[in-house]
Amino acid sequence: MSNKGELVIVPVEPVEGFYDEVEIEDMEYDDDAQTFYYPCPCGDRFQITVEEIEEGEEIGRCPSCTLIIRVIYDDDFFEEDDEDDEED
Repeated sequence: MSNKGELVIVPVEPVEGFYDEVEIEDMEYDDDAQTFYYPCPCGDRFQITVEEIEEGEEIGRCPSCTLIIRVIYDDDFFEEDDEDDEED
């Protein structure tokens, strides 16, 4: 029985090989894109969006290479921002 030409979907295991662990306070934030950035050694930038963080994501990915970082943050970090917005 041959499976030639059939698409096989293989589950992806969580990635353990982080390039680095970076605190979110050390990342650059772009308010328009609602994205945090951190320099990647390849010359591009790791990125993670606010939406991804709100969904529990903690991996910043570089769009130009295979490196990833673990983004360290407290849930309080975003609650403080929400409180600042309410005061304005």
